[in-house]
Parts: sequence; C-alpha cells; structure tokens
Amino acid sequence: MTFTRLPDWRKHLLAYLQQTARTPFEEGLNDCALFVAGGVLAMTGHDFAAPYRGQYSTTVGGMRLLRDNGFADHIALAKSHLPTKPLAFANVGDAAVMPSSDGPALGIVQGPNVYVLAPSGLAHLPLTNATEILGV
Repeated sequence: MTFTRLPDWRKHLLAYLQQTARTPFEEGLNDCALFVAGGVLAMTGHDFAAPYRGQYSTTVGGMRLLRDNGFADHIALAKSHLPTKPLAFANVGDAAVMPSSDGPALGIVQGPNVYVLAPSGLAHLPLTNATEILGV
C-alpha cells in the first residue's frame, strides 16, 4: 500500500511529535505501534491502526488482537502498510524498526536519529541502530 504525504506534512508531523512528547506511554493509546501509525496519519491522513486504537491495554492483549487479525506482531502490521526500503534511503517521517530490550520497536526517522517512545516520553536513538526502514 502506498500513502501520499500531504503538501504540508512536515508541519503536521512536527505538531504530532510535539503533542506526543507530552503524552505518557500507555499500551493501546500511546505505544510504539500507535506512535508510528499516528505519524503516518499526521503526514498522510490515513490511520492504518484505527481498528486497534483503544482496543487493548496490555502488550499481551495487543499481540492477541493482532494475531486474531492475521499479524504476527506490530512490525508485521506496519509492514503490511509500509514498504521496506534500504537504510541509506531513509527519509524524515519514515518508520524505523529499532532493537530494544523488549523486542523490536517502531520509531519515526528524524534525520540521523529516530524518535522512539520511552516511559519518560520521546527519546532518540541513532538511525544506524535501525534494522529496517519502512517508507511512508
């Protein structure tokens, strides 16, 4: 599936990141999968995670919901909507699959860094840590 970025997508993405920075991490409302889907929504007007928002409150519940809908995990959901591309071609706003102590996480590319959700709010990690890039 290909999404087209809005003409003023940068403004919308910045506003989304500013809002998210003030929103605490919460499964089903503001977790890494919904964070990236929200970025895509801000840039394109399309929310590929709409059926999942608010439908779970734990990681286990979210994984069960995804599996019930044919996805192995949140990465598979994102990959079903966003094409994989080489790390060298990562652009601002693309999604990045990032390693974490809890398994793979999703973040949003911002130049040489990737914004990720952390319990304390938004954090950034080096883009070179990404294992995959999903183009928006």
